[in-house]
Formats: sequence, C-alpha cells, structure tokens
Amino acid sequence: MHGNPMNIPPVSIAAAKAALVEQFGVPALRRRATMLWGPRGVGKSSIVRQVAADFGVPLVDLRLTTIEPVDIRGAIYADEQLEQTVWFPPEFLPRADQPQGILFLDELTAADQRLQISAYSLILDRRVGRYALPDGWLVVAAGNASFHGAVSHDMGTALADRMFHFNVQAVIDAFLEHAVREGFAPEVMAYLKVRPDKLDDTQAQLAADHLVGASPRGWEDVSNVLKAALSEEARRVFVQGRIGAANAAEFFGVLRELQAGADVLKLLAAKPGADTLALLPKTLDGLYGLVYGLLAACTDAPTLLRAIEIVEQLPEVRGAVPLSLAEAQTLAMELLLQKALASGLEAAVFDSAAYRRYAERRRA
Repeated sequence: MHGNPMNIPPVSIAAAKAALVEQFGVPALRRRATMLWGPRGVGKSSIVRQVAADFGVPLVDLRLTTIEPVDIRGAIYADEQLEQTVWFPPEFLPRADQPQGILFLDELTAADQRLQISAYSLILDRRVGRYALPDGWLVVAAGNASFHGAVSHDMGTALADRMFHFNVQAVIDAFLEHAVREGFAPEVMAYLKVRPDKLDDTQAQLAADHLVGASPRGWEDVSNVLKAALSEEARRVFVQGRIGAANAAEFFGVLRELQAGADVLKLLAAKPGADTLALLPKTLDGLYGLVYGLLAACTDAPTLLRAIEIVEQLPEVRGAVPLSLAEAQTLAMELLLQKALASGLEAAVFDSAAYRRYAERRRA
C-alpha cells in the first residue's frame, strides 16, 4: 500500500470488537476472514483475545514475524506406501476435534512475503497443503499500513477482496472507558481527558523522525509506572523512555497541576459545604484530576457516598476562567454510578440524598 488508501471510515476499538462478536455469531460470516488495520498499541490483539474469551472458544495466536514459512506448511516426509512426499501439518493449527475458535494471524503485513503466501492460503482457501481449517473457525488478521509508521508489505487487491476490513483508530472516549475498567492511574485518565490529542501522536512522531512516541499501549505502561512504588527520578526516566521526552515533559507539568489542584484524601475527610468548597480545584486539569481520583478512591460504600456529596458541589466552584462544571459533574456521576453497579454498591447510590438531589435537577 502506498500513501493512505483507506477508503473506509475509521471505527473505534470498541466498535471493532462488537462487530467481531456479531461476526462470530453468524456461521456464514465466520467463514470470511477479517483484517484489522490500525496503528501500534490501539488494542487490535486485545479485542481478538476478548472475543474468544467471550464465546469460551480456543484462540490460536500466530505472531507471523516470529515464525518461518515452513512452520505453517508443516514438515515434509516420505510416504512409502503412496510413493510420494507429503506434509505433516504443524501441531499449533486447529485440530479437527476443535469444532470452532479463532485463528489470529497477527502482524500479517510485516511478515516475510514468503510466509505471507502460506498465511494467504489459510485466508483465501482455509487450507494449506493437506491441512484444512475446521468450518467453525474464524480467521482474523491484523497489521499496520505504511502510513502507520510500521514495517509493512503491500497487500494485493486479490487478497483484500477476500476479507472484511476494519480501519481501527484510537478514540479517546473508548480508551477512557477501557482505562476505567482496567483501573488505570487516575492521573493518566485526567491528562488524556484534557489532552485527547496526546493519546496517539504517531503522525507527529513520524514527521519529527522520532523513534519513541505516545500510543494507547504506551499510556497503559505509564499508568503502571505511576502505580508502582518508584522513586521520582526512576518514574521520570521510565515515562520519558516510553512516550518520548517532549510528551513526558508536558505530562509531568500537568501532573504537578493535578497534585496541587485537588487533594482527594483531604476532600474525602472534609465536611460538606464551605470546607469542601474551599478544597475543590479551580483549573480544568485539577477538575478532571479530581473526577478520576475520586473514582479510584471509591472502594466502599461510605467513600462512594462522600464522593457523590463532593461531586454535587462542583457547580459551586468559581475559578479565574470558566470551567465545564456541568460536564465534569455529569461525567463524575456517571462514572461513580458505573463503579457502584460493577461493585454491587448501587443501593448506596440510590439511597444517597446528594444523588437524589442531582437526579432531580437533571430531570428538571
């Protein structure tokens, strides 16, 4: 592929997963392979594993850049009865006694072109040599195009015409939903809520000819660094080494604002009313730092109830510049309710006088 030939609209990683779930549920569609195009770290591999887990079926994950062409075709041997040479298929391909599952051909476009020929046989004909893929298996491939800044070999139109194609892109809302579910560091979620353009800076990275840049996978690693008990110096070194010096400098600058703008522990301990209002942040960074910080802190019913009281007071904040207080309040209440539902604490929310007042104002 040359330039940017994608003539299909981008979809979020969540939408791609939902489509794969529906595809696997329809036997006729399951016999047609799907290709996931997208930048590094967007979550292509993760959703394929999730779909297999959702259906409780086996997943065969072939990282094509780590195997040789003969690994897929198998080993040749002499059959004296037939007086012919025949092929033993490899043990990792799905067996006939495994009626359904997902065969994942990862890094398809980066693989050696000799290996791609064997992979294409599985995609086009669902067989290679004497081996035939069982009917109930879905083939999913994934890879990068040249404009994603990765090693990529061209895909011919004959192969492309035998597949469904999803143009998967990083979408901030879908990423933040994933981050909330996985318990990312609240500082990372707050930063990306305010700086969504920093979720994936592949194009800027390529333009500047930089090796290291930000990606969704990179921010997950940054989250793990922040949650680890590292020294300040080590934390800075690891973050710089994962998302690049310029991105790290901006992130740590915002991190200082987050830490100065909202002390979640003090807020949780403060009395409702004037004491709480005095501690509420007055900057956008601090506002979203508070939202995700409260979300992380809510591990029991009393903390959840107090967090709702704090969020109820957000519209009272008066800062030097106008803030999106209603938007932040709505986001916070939705996230707290989602966490309550996931934790079995929904009764505490609905019994909260602060939440009932908020809900009544929303209805009005």
